[in-house]
Amino acid sequence: MNTLIGLLIIAIGSFGQSSSYVPINKVKNWSWESFWLVQGIFAWLVFPLLGALLAIPAGSSLIELWGAGGALPAMVYGVLWGVGGLTFGLSMRYLGVALGQSIALGTCAGFGTLFPALFVGKDLLHGEGLMLLIGVCITLAGIAIIGYAGSLRSKNMTEEEKRAAVKDFALTKGLLVALLAGVMSACFALGLDAGTPIKEAGGVEALYAGLPVIFLVTLGGFCTNAAYCIWQNIKNKTGKEYLSVKGSVLTNNLLFCALAGVLWYSQFFGLEMGKSFLTDSPVLLAFSWSILMSLNVTFSNVWGILLKEWKGVSNTTIAVLILGLVVLISSIIVVAMAQV
Repeated sequence: MNTLIGLLIIAIGSFGQSSSYVPINKVKNWSWESFWLVQGIFAWLVFPLLGALLAIPAGSSLIELWGAGGALPAMVYGVLWGVGGLTFGLSMRYLGVALGQSIALGTCAGFGTLFPALFVGKDLLHGEGLMLLIGVCITLAGIAIIGYAGSLRSKNMTEEEKRAAVKDFALTKGLLVALLAGVMSACFALGLDAGTPIKEAGGVEALYAGLPVIFLVTLGGFCTNAAYCIWQNIKNKTGKEYLSVKGSVLTNNLLFCALAGVLWYSQFFGLEMGKSFLTDSPVLLAFSWSILMSLNVTFSNVWGILLKEWKGVSNTTIAVLILGLVVLISSIIVVAMAQV
């Protein structure tokens, strides 16, 4: 029963994350960089901090928890992950929810498995290490197939149809950005591992143990994203947008940014809470990251269909997309088998 509860919590968080880019369309009179910075304040500062406060033992503080060790490495990985978070948002901009998230999250799932193995010195040419490497190769194959589906989509759609589905659709640029986003986003998993001493600090309830570490990683990521967005505000002269909208429009934008932020944060809130129910299933616990990423891909494509991002494409294109998703999910199965 605990296993089912843990997986359900992770799935709910995943659905929230996959829904977090839908509110973008409700934000008015703000450029992308303005929206991204404001929603980032909620997603990477406000809600992670509130979550972290849940883990404080009686008579202690966050500072004392972070003093247990691993805080600085977690933040450094967060800065690196911030590059992935930034380009992840750009991949949505250029490819849409379905294709952008599929490629970025698929890459993240693969490298999020491979990086920790390399860091602990696992032999990737023999035994479990070889199975892990094979799994990553299958993941990349799935990404290539999904990318091919995107190219078919581009060929089958008129320029008007592309812009109607995704305003700034750009296949080549989007694919490169999504791949970079996936690789750098895998640093989030490394940041969570780096904060293990904090999770194991005395007096911290297991259900909330990972939440203070999440805040450290997202804090590092916020620094990267804020620097880029402010630079874009200066470059594009869009900094005045924050105060140029008044009354109901400002309220609307803040509410939808907050909604996007809490939905995005729900994936890691759910991941760390869900993992506390998987301690009796070491294989599932080890692969909780890959489970989250695969669920994100699945739910993002559900949203892509609902938002009609694939409207007007041929049945062949849809079939190729589905094949890519099947290959992508199969990579998770292969890697999971390597951990048995």
